[in-house]
Amino acid sequence: MLYIFDMGGVVTTSANLKQRFCEVLNTDEDTLKKFGLDTDLTLDQSNLFTMCSNGEIDTKEFWRIFSVRSGINVTTDWFHWLFHPVLNQTTVKIIRALKEDGNRVVCGTNTISAHYLNHLERGDYSYFDQTYTSCSMGVSKPASDFWEIIMTAENVQPKDCVFIDDKKMNCDAAAALGIHAIHFSTAEALAQTLGIKV
Repeated sequence: MLYIFDMGGVVTTSANLKQRFCEVLNTDEDTLKKFGLDTDLTLDQSNLFTMCSNGEIDTKEFWRIFSVRSGINVTTDWFHWLFHPVLNQTTVKIIRALKEDGNRVVCGTNTISAHYLNHLERGDYSYFDQTYTSCSMGVSKPASDFWEIIMTAENVQPKDCVFIDDKKMNCDAAAALGIHAIHFSTAEALAQTLGIKV
């Protein structure tokens, strides 16, 4: 069986950086959003953050465009320096148990280049057999191509996949393809659903 885990909100805490961006850039959330710093992924492919998540631009280019649009000169990659997620040790135990039982366990995550580097530096991807990031695949969840790429690379059918994510819309999209999707709430609830003692 192939298990596909989301990273933020499942393996690590989600890092909501909006308030910190407001502080370091000395502005408010509405201004950030107006000029492209809307960290909520949307299906709007012209959204700067979505473009980053899809790998169309990197975070350096994001800040360049944001600076031009807003008049706020940003030369530091704040996506990288303000990002400090916390590892969910119970989820890591679940991943290890699944692998010990002979399953292939991969990470399938929407992320931007700076956050990908943060997770690499921290070793967060080391628990997985493979990592599939939206910024390297060119597509973000909930687009069906996200899972199609993973299933093609892994040479598996939807019936042979379990997908775990904290966002219901991503679970619904995976389920529409025939993938068994689990909407993550807590690691303890996930362990119970999977029949794993942690």
